[in-house]
Amino acid sequence: MPFLYVSIITLTTSSPHLGFHLIPRLSAVVPESCLLIVVGLLVGGLIKVIGEEPPVLDSQLFFLCLLPPIILDAGYFLPIRPFTENVGTILVFAVIGTLWNAFFMGGLLYALCQIESVGLSGVDLLACLLFGSIVSAVDPVAVLAVFEEIHINELVHILVFGESLLNDAVTVVLYNLFEEFSKVGTVTVLDVFLGVVCFFVVSLGGVLVGAIYGFLAAFTSRFTSHTRVIEPLFVFLYSYMAYLSSEMFHLSGIMALIACGVVMRPYVEANISHKSYTTIKYFLKMWSSVSETLIFIFLGVSTVAGPHAWNWTFVITTVILCLVSRVLGVIGLTFIINKFRIVKLTKKDQFIVAYGGLRGAIAFSLGYLLSNSHQMRNLFLTAIITVIFFTVFVQGMTIRPLVELLAVKKKKESKPSINEEIHTEFLDHLLTGVEGVCGHYGHYHWKEKLNRFNKTYVKRWLIAGENFKEPELIAFYRKMELKQAIMMVESGQLPSVLPSTISMQAIPRVSKKREEEIRRILRANLQNNKQKMRSRSYSRHTLFDADEEDDVSEVRLRKTKMEMERRVSVMERRVSVMERRVSVMEREGRWRGRVSVMEREGKCDGEGG
Repeated sequence: MPFLYVSIITLTTSSPHLGFHLIPRLSAVVPESCLLIVVGLLVGGLIKVIGEEPPVLDSQLFFLCLLPPIILDAGYFLPIRPFTENVGTILVFAVIGTLWNAFFMGGLLYALCQIESVGLSGVDLLACLLFGSIVSAVDPVAVLAVFEEIHINELVHILVFGESLLNDAVTVVLYNLFEEFSKVGTVTVLDVFLGVVCFFVVSLGGVLVGAIYGFLAAFTSRFTSHTRVIEPLFVFLYSYMAYLSSEMFHLSGIMALIACGVVMRPYVEANISHKSYTTIKYFLKMWSSVSETLIFIFLGVSTVAGPHAWNWTFVITTVILCLVSRVLGVIGLTFIINKFRIVKLTKKDQFIVAYGGLRGAIAFSLGYLLSNSHQMRNLFLTAIITVIFFTVFVQGMTIRPLVELLAVKKKKESKPSINEEIHTEFLDHLLTGVEGVCGHYGHYHWKEKLNRFNKTYVKRWLIAGENFKEPELIAFYRKMELKQAIMMVESGQLPSVLPSTISMQAIPRVSKKREEEIRRILRANLQNNKQKMRSRSYSRHTLFDADEEDDVSEVRLRKTKMEMERRVSVMERRVSVMERRVSVMEREGRWRGRVSVMEREGKCDGEGG
């Protein structure tokens, strides 16, 4: 029966899912996640009317079947550059912000429960902290569902979405710790120390497991050139194995999936065919979309299924504390973060980051994992569902008008031009050189070290054949010049300028695939900022040895000689052009002289006659 319910629910959601995008007025006001929850409420009510028991969003079903596709899609297509540039800020929000929310909410809710009129005097501090750890984390599914519709700018989107991905380790550790502490009843200093160690083990262990499976997937794709049909299968299998392995050892499965997707993508895409890449892309999108649809519908159905225990004071205070703790945490952390950031987070950015802290199915599943013997289980589930509905409906529906009202910068829909990508790469090389001259080992320095190590060693093992050797820009430019020269000769045109200055408009339009290859070549080979001959970093306290000075002088002489030869060739071409013009003028002068002589002779003959 559960499988029949899942099939019926999936088919039932097809019509609203399609109709949502066919009605612009509806999609402009109501987020799709809200519509799916409403559909779930209707389906759950219909099942209850016919006398059946509505299915509940089981935690095993959620964590093992529905959540992995969404996280894999997010990790595989994660924008690496914005994420790495803001990883420090994301970690501060994900770790310190989540800890702040959990302890702030848990402490104040415990103080609330001590009031006799509330009727919850039997709730202890550890139970409140356990509840605070459940509702403190931002949900990646809810954030993806809302933020992709409002098209917020890339900085705010990566901050909120990155926080929702990385706070999984903190949430899992806090949940397990407080659950164990509530069973034991006492907490020592050693337990707190072990909890801190457990956080690093869970987070870093998940990243390590994901990276290992990512390298295995990349290495396996190196040998699939003769069996292209199974290439997408290895991507999905290794990713799911990374998630299951992490969960089996009680590590962070979300961190493992993100690490696996980020590590495998550049090497896998270099090995697999274009059709396999298209299959991976669209299957992941379809899989994650179906999972997201089922998650929100199951939330609605589970709300109807119950059971619920309502306490007005506790539930409303929980909703208010969620907002207050989020706002205070973002403002306080941003005040510290902006002291170390070059691009500061504005007041508008802080507001959207605070207002976009949505809760979702992860909080509900963690609450559902509580044992039935827990005295506050039903009340906690009711409060969690209320918080989810408030954040998804109220905050999700009002965030778009607020973005329009505050004139927050939107995401740039068009792809960056080649000129923008070239200048971005040029600035990276320039800043790397500046850090090298200053002797400062910063972000760009280590990024250059990692890229060099990746190109020298890793790509040779993980990318098949000669694909790891990127074509040189000069060779590509000469090929284009030669092609243009052949076209000019075949058309019978005689260029009056050098080939290097001929307009590139004569080259026919290239395909999309070729255009992407040209973009990659231009980005990768814009500037060879590191010489093949390793030289020492500049220091005004260090002098070159005699041999190094000779090498430098020889390099300079070669460059000077090549420059002189180029100038001589240019001058020879100009001289040859001038000689041709002079010869033409001389021929024209001789012809005019002959014509004038013939005219004079004709005139003399006429007079004699």
